[in-house]
Amino acid sequence: MRNVLISGAGVAGLTLAHWVREAGFSVTVVERSPGLRSGGQAVDIRGAALEVMARMGLGDRMRAARTRMRGMSMLDGEGNELFRSEEHVLSSGRLDSGDVELLREDLTAMLHELTEDKVEFVFGDEITAMDQVEHGVRVEFEHGGWRTFDFVIGADGAHSTVRRLAFGPERAYTKHLGQYLAIFPTGNFLALDNWQMWFQDRETHAGGAVYPVRDNTELRVTLGFSAEEMDYDHRDVEWQKKTMADRMAGTGWEVPRLLAAMADAPTFYFDAMAQIHMDAWTTGRIALVGDAGYCASPLSGQGTSLALVGAYVLAQELGDDFGAYEQRMRPFVELNQALATENPAGPPAEESIERAKNAISLAGGASAVAG
Repeated sequence: MRNVLISGAGVAGLTLAHWVREAGFSVTVVERSPGLRSGGQAVDIRGAALEVMARMGLGDRMRAARTRMRGMSMLDGEGNELFRSEEHVLSSGRLDSGDVELLREDLTAMLHELTEDKVEFVFGDEITAMDQVEHGVRVEFEHGGWRTFDFVIGADGAHSTVRRLAFGPERAYTKHLGQYLAIFPTGNFLALDNWQMWFQDRETHAGGAVYPVRDNTELRVTLGFSAEEMDYDHRDVEWQKKTMADRMAGTGWEVPRLLAAMADAPTFYFDAMAQIHMDAWTTGRIALVGDAGYCASPLSGQGTSLALVGAYVLAQELGDDFGAYEQRMRPFVELNQALATENPAGPPAEESIERAKNAISLAGGASAVAG
């Protein structure tokens, strides 16, 4: 039985693990974290990605776990309401849409349950070197020595180790979008009832959103600021929290309380809003999927859907020639990445989202691309 190594136990990696195992491969997933990552934001599953979830038998469970927002308010930097809507929210679009928004950690838990008894998981380790040999890829792990696999797939996010080792430095493929974002949980001290609060301070060029989850017992907080590209260690959480606090200083409303909550947050995410653009996502027996190959950034709202669909298509095309994977996915990726830059002042047009989210067929073969 041919074997596949997947780096990363996120949405792309877990989805790929399921479909590659279904195709008859032996699968190993290596993940740097000691377990599945918790925290993070609510994510959207749209268009073709909904069909991928259905084909995994997770459609009903996905919908049962969806967020239940009733609407949103937009505030200025002092907390004055500028407008409100009970028809749409900025995080997921129209509330009467068939698309689904749910917490990322709930989605990864579902995907892990599909695979945990069929796939070898190696948590708390990571790839440190790779060498393509005649019939596979020889891989060195930080803690686990050397092993050889028929294929290696990088599903390890925008800061992908597999991409760096196989394709070169991250800076060669990154397009900065002019913003930085932090996400963390805290208690629902605002007593929000399935209602989102968004705010924007024109003087500090900072803003964010808060919304309740877990039956309104918890808030997920998003804070962000505009800035040119900064050089920093994406694993240095202390620096990231200090930078966010400094950049948000002077913003009114409940921001001081949110920053105090950030200091003690049990989980914390910080990153630049950036995209990954590459001429090729494969080299020999190594391939990239999801954010590792074509991160669209949270500004697109389509990162999770790209991960789900990309993993499904890659599993269909896994073999000695990855060409069909690239040919099928590239038009879909380009349309979805464009959503992040279509309207810098706000969300993309609904027509653009509808076109992008359905711009691929899940039928196998290079002719499956939909215009």
